[in-house]
Amino acid sequence: MGALLTVFLKELRENARDRRTMLSALVLGPLGAPLLFTIMLNASVVGRASAPNLVAFLEREGVRVHDIPGGDAQAAAIVRGHGTRLALVIPPDYGARFATARPARVQLYTDTADASAGTDRARAQSLLRGYAGQIATWRLQARGISPSITQPVVVDEVDVSTPAARALAVLGMLSYFIVFATLMGGLYVAIDATAGERERGSLEPLLTLPVSRSALVAGKILTASAYMALSLGLTVTAFSVCLRFLHLDSLGMALELSPRIGLAIFGVVLPFVLLGASLMTIVASFTRSYREAQSWLAAVILVPTVPIMFAGVYQVELRSSLLWIPSLSQHLLIGALLKGDSLQPSDVLLSVGTTLAAGLLLAGIAMRLYEREKILG
Repeated sequence: MGALLTVFLKELRENARDRRTMLSALVLGPLGAPLLFTIMLNASVVGRASAPNLVAFLEREGVRVHDIPGGDAQAAAIVRGHGTRLALVIPPDYGARFATARPARVQLYTDTADASAGTDRARAQSLLRGYAGQIATWRLQARGISPSITQPVVVDEVDVSTPAARALAVLGMLSYFIVFATLMGGLYVAIDATAGERERGSLEPLLTLPVSRSALVAGKILTASAYMALSLGLTVTAFSVCLRFLHLDSLGMALELSPRIGLAIFGVVLPFVLLGASLMTIVASFTRSYREAQSWLAAVILVPTVPIMFAGVYQVELRSSLLWIPSLSQHLLIGALLKGDSLQPSDVLLSVGTTLAAGLLLAGIAMRLYEREKILG
């Protein structure tokens, strides 16, 4: 234990002086991912002056509206270039047609190939239909006609979902970014553990020290785990701050990442750091240069996120039979915490136990690899 602690403290100090390590552990992952979630519904309007009441209605409903110059071609170009998710073009004759009760047309420009804009597109269409229905009702009333004549059947839709559950349906990939940022925290530490030492020519002298190779590898894995845990804590903290700026209440949603929930998320994901650090150490041990390790690990860190993406696409719900799968179990537990559901102790223990077991197994494999003399080649 003394040798392991010595190696751990030595690696901790050395990596703290490395800019790439500190940048990935403290900046890129923890701050980059949460900032993506601060982007709200972003609609741009051409011809605002032609329909001031429509624009005012959209703004009252929480839509951020920005004027853009030009006409149809400019709107299409901006949406196609992802300068905005939606563009509403209001023709110059909109006001004249509206005043004479003739159909006043508008064009909603959107890119259906952009999956991330689906929610915004559906909400914009709903708002425009709601505005049109509101105007139609007023026109009928002005002519002494009851609006109920146009509604022979009234369907009252009862939504039993909670505001938190609705918000999670929109931000369902939040756990993906948490896991990804956590892995980024230990990326350069794992690269330096083998490929970096080999490239500098310091690996062979290091292995000849009176320290068992198992203690040496364990110390390096522990260092990568420490940086990943630091990145995890910063990421959760950054998300708790960024979510306050989303104003989800204007969309009928609520998602609070309180300190209590944030601490629970940290505890749920913490066992995953050992698995991630061990996996990256194993892959880095087969590489011969820093650049080669960087290329390989950039692809490897995507592997644990595949189950999360699968669960997000197919809307997988929390089930005990799925909690033995690392990363997927963390995703499901994070979702339950954000929705305000109470976690069963057996589910938490199953997730923590299987994730730690997988991490210890990979750590053992990494130690065995370092026992081979081929590791110096």
